[in-house]
Amino acid sequence: MIVITGASSGLGAALTQQYAAEDHTLLITGRSEQKLADVMASLTPFEQAKVQTHAADLCVAEEVSDLFSRLSTPPSSVIHCAGSGYFGPIEQQTPQAINQLINNNLTSSILVLRELVSRYRDHKVTVIVVMSTAAQAGKANESTYCAVKWAVKGLVESLRLELKDSPMKLIAVYPGGMATDFWQTSGKDINTSSFMTATEAAAMLKQALIATEHGYVSDITINRG
Repeated sequence: MIVITGASSGLGAALTQQYAAEDHTLLITGRSEQKLADVMASLTPFEQAKVQTHAADLCVAEEVSDLFSRLSTPPSSVIHCAGSGYFGPIEQQTPQAINQLINNNLTSSILVLRELVSRYRDHKVTVIVVMSTAAQAGKANESTYCAVKWAVKGLVESLRLELKDSPMKLIAVYPGGMATDFWQTSGKDINTSSFMTATEAAAMLKQALIATEHGYVSDITINRG
């Protein structure tokens, strides 16, 4: 079983389509039941039979717990794609939107990882946390977005130390420049015509996640060409 968060659009939806096409069993989640239904509608009947959906707000601890309580056995992988963007000069950003940005990116990641570690730290579960190249370098007019992504990076790196002797593995993913619906709600007017598609990013990520018996790629940066 592979669990994909943020699966209602963008990279999460693209990963759902590609893993489903390879006959994997999936549990996908997002905030919108309708958007999850739209993703399901893009699959063939054969693929749909292998995919479960569950709408959840990952900023609420009880809903995160309920999501993983639906699993009868530990998942092989959890790909945490959920998040949102909010850009602009800091003096023009509203406190309400900043709080929402923190919740959607940082709070959700803390609660998901907290739940996963408490349940599966003694199991061979691979947890992939999708961030952004904004977690690697500061960017003008992306100060609060960089702040939350840097915080998630610190969370992942610190938990790796706590899980040093655990079979659970954490993989950090830093994609940049994807042409998705993310930009429509980010407040940043940008031409995405030269950006990679979510389908391209998903294919590269899937390839990079292939592990061997004694090794895996722990940090993945996916840059646009």
